[in-house]
Amino acid sequence: MKQFEWSLRLKGFPVNEAKKTQAIIDGFTQADYANYLSKQLQAIVAFHLEHTPFYNTLCQGIDTKDWSALPVLTKANLQQPLANRLSDKYTLKTVHKHKTSGSSGTPFEFAKDNFAHAMTWVTFMQRYSWFNIDLNTSKQARFYGIPLDTNGYYKERLKDWLGNRFRFSVFDLSDAALNKVLHKFKRTKFNYINGYTSAIVQFAKFLKRNNIVLKDVCPTLTVCIVTSEMLFDDDKKLLETQFNIPIVKEYGAAELGLIAFEDQHDNWIVNTNHLYVEILDNNNQPVPYGQPGKIVVTDLYNRAHPFIRYELGDLGQLSTKSTLQRPILDSLTGRTSDFITLPSGKIAAGLTFYYVTKTVMTKDANVKEFIVEQIEIDTFKIDYVATEALSKTQQKAVQLAVDNYLEPNLNLIFEQKAVLEREVSGKLKQFRSRL
Repeated sequence: MKQFEWSLRLKGFPVNEAKKTQAIIDGFTQADYANYLSKQLQAIVAFHLEHTPFYNTLCQGIDTKDWSALPVLTKANLQQPLANRLSDKYTLKTVHKHKTSGSSGTPFEFAKDNFAHAMTWVTFMQRYSWFNIDLNTSKQARFYGIPLDTNGYYKERLKDWLGNRFRFSVFDLSDAALNKVLHKFKRTKFNYINGYTSAIVQFAKFLKRNNIVLKDVCPTLTVCIVTSEMLFDDDKKLLETQFNIPIVKEYGAAELGLIAFEDQHDNWIVNTNHLYVEILDNNNQPVPYGQPGKIVVTDLYNRAHPFIRYELGDLGQLSTKSTLQRPILDSLTGRTSDFITLPSGKIAAGLTFYYVTKTVMTKDANVKEFIVEQIEIDTFKIDYVATEALSKTQQKAVQLAVDNYLEPNLNLIFEQKAVLEREVSGKLKQFRSRL
């Protein structure tokens, strides 16, 4: 039984219609696709100019026939009641409503019409099938957060049942909790793992400490899909070793669905079924393939709510091997808000600090995970979870690395923790700034 598709149809999402649209798109030549994209971009802009006062107001005085002149929507633009942003063709009762996790610091509620939501899920089905995963029949081991209030908790558990998945909470990653996770894998024929990178990495570290390969205890596993957080090269090698299955990177956003998904050849293929992805500079001008910039996305089908040139808050770049029909995401370099401002006036990505400390702290000490927080212009607090406190020698090694990669005379405060504070969603935000 196609339980997952059945649950979508029961909610009014036209899955079959979306599949037919996707099949047409898949059959396009490069010229066909260029023509299709141009028409869809014009159509979605024209629709929201006519039917969405919120978007029309943003475009006042702009030549809306010039794509590059259209406003770049930010999350701040969307932090107002959802009813104010809806197309006049829809109401709050006739759309799919959801909220972003708020990991960027600017949470908001959004809406999709039923067809746009169906296109989102049909794309997930297509991409997962690259690794022989069928959302109707394949059993998922899910490492995600879960609401702790009664209604929210049981709603998510019902969705998990309909989606043929079992959810492991990421709020407790102690050895005792991970041992229970391991026993569940021994008793359950899971086909794939999906979830937050940091939690899955912690499970792999637990397996390594206990000299266990997951595929040996759960032979039905075929692939692990990590999402929502950065995957570092050494962590990927750890996962490959301790799971003994392919590790696939997924990049998505609640409001847009799947943005990019790795294929069998480690190409991070951008979703062109229903999205158009641009990489822009600080002046909102496109950058050439191979150069980094702001990731800006347009949903080609969402008529309930405009996501036209929507700035996600992430930085990344497209490969020089990209084409309009088949863009390839080369890398994600973090959020635009995750910047370190230093006393010298230098500005660096928060990810830089994370790379430095990660290299030193995990090489010489049994550090499980850590968070870096900038509390003053020259002062950083490093909270970490480890079996033993960092020695003075280890702390000095971190200080020397920071002096080298950032600048000298920065103050570091180390604090060992039993657990780290995660976002409400369960994600681990690895760099924070109080400035």
